Amino acid sequence: MTGRRRKRSIPLPRLLTRPARTGALTAGALVACASLAAGCGIVPGATGGSGDDPITVMTWAPQDTNATNKPGMPAFARAYARWINAQGGINGHPLNVVTCNEHNDSITAAKCARRAVKEGAVAVVGSYSQHGDSFFPVLEGAGIPYIGGYGITNAEFTSPLSYPVNGGQPALLAGLGSALAPRCGPVTLVRPDTIAGDQLPALLDSGLTAGGHEAADDQRAPEDATEYGAQAQRALERATADPLEKGCVVPVLGDRTDTFMDSFRRVREEYPGVRTGTVLGSVDQTTINATGGAAGPYEGSYVTGWYPVASDPRWNGMRQVIREQAFGDNRVDAEDAGVQTTWIAYTVFKGVVEALGDREVTADTVTRALDDGLKVGTGGLTPELQWRFQDKLASVGFPRLVNTDVTVQIVRDGHLVSARKGFVDTTRTLRDADVA
Repeated sequence: MTGRRRKRSIPLPRLLTRPARTGALTAGALVACASLAAGCGIVPGATGGSGDDPITVMTWAPQDTNATNKPGMPAFARAYARWINAQGGINGHPLNVVTCNEHNDSITAAKCARRAVKEGAVAVVGSYSQHGDSFFPVLEGAGIPYIGGYGITNAEFTSPLSYPVNGGQPALLAGLGSALAPRCGPVTLVRPDTIAGDQLPALLDSGLTAGGHEAADDQRAPEDATEYGAQAQRALERATADPLEKGCVVPVLGDRTDTFMDSFRRVREEYPGVRTGTVLGSVDQTTINATGGAAGPYEGSYVTGWYPVASDPRWNGMRQVIREQAFGDNRVDAEDAGVQTTWIAYTVFKGVVEALGDREVTADTVTRALDDGLKVGTGGLTPELQWRFQDKLASVGFPRLVNTDVTVQIVRDGHLVSARKGFVDTTRTLRDADVA
């Protein structure tokens, strides 16, 4: 997210009652009808009726920007639609996936949301945007649920129409801090100089301090720089300040993490050795391969992720979709956390539609099913998911964060492997986070 930094608190969501949401849905439909030139025959959020009527959803993500790009998410969503339709759809309903490039821009993100209303989407599924403050009001006004966002903003964990499938940046940073606390001397966090970036230090510190470590040094950096030599030098100066302990540098810059590490590799030889750590989404196996594998800058790095490692057989279903419908599409990488999140989000959506049975598939019926306590399994890639208005982290401003599990991985011999068996629950750590 770009823009001037500001301090903000994390609000608890306003709880929408059923009458309020129904009224909002009607209002959204009137707005969309007014925008059509003639013959408005589709009510937003109500394209999926009974029988074999098609169901429309939207997936958006930034593409072709100077910051983080996630082209694999909409590309995989289209591949998923081809795959599910080849099998007869979901409960007999053909799946129509509309995609949108939100360009890493708040105005365009809101335009994508308005397009979802106009297209009659019953949900926005498996998407990425740093601009929740721009698109959530549009979705909430039309009653359209947001299922399986990337977890990049706090709004995804506060909006009553958000149904996140992972713990987002909060869980990743808290888990990484816990993993690094017993292994690091001074820690330097290098993060974007943005509003979204402002949320990261407290989350990493929650894990560090829970492990008896002092807070990390917070170093801001441009999210769209083409080199980070000065930032890498400052990070190394601070991480090597204690000659008796091996420090750690933690870059969390999304797609620009690789750019930072390229600069970091060039200047690190002038300093004592340090460890590195980061989060999935800032680095993946493809990045590690491209930067030299075992001889590259990520060797020995600790990396927290939301899901099992990409080689885990629990990903076989997703790999089948890619093999059958996206073979040769370089945008769709089975090791990309965005693609993985999109697969899980569509798995959830499929489960909701199947649970509705013969009932009409609309934005409101999808939302009602989720709010009424529907539990959805993801084949072991996450815990069984269920959303409530006030969940276990409501007291610290994350009422929609229901999956607090992370995996701890390490780059060993050029490959991301599990550093410990199973998932790590970050609930207790996040409860102590100073995120105000």
